Amino acid sequence: MAPRDVQALLAKAFPEDTVRVENPQGDGLHFQVQVISGRFQGKTMVEQHQMVYAALGDSMREAIHALALRTYTPDQWAKAGAPR
Repeated sequence: MAPRDVQALLAKAFPEDTVRVENPQGDGLHFQVQVISGRFQGKTMVEQHQMVYAALGDSMREAIHALALRTYTPDQWAKAGAPR
């Protein structure tokens, strides 16, 4: 799966939010994803990650082998000093 395909799925689910997708190994199987969304407000980290998994749908079972996921609310992002 191409990073742009992962990006498209997440952008559809989080259209007004910041989504970053990297495929550091270049293999289309291992991804690093960062999502900054106001929709995460009041949600636990597990709930935030479940929202991302839901957006990726069947890709999580079929095309994505590994996903390193970092989720933040805008406030968390600002307080963390906007880490990369």
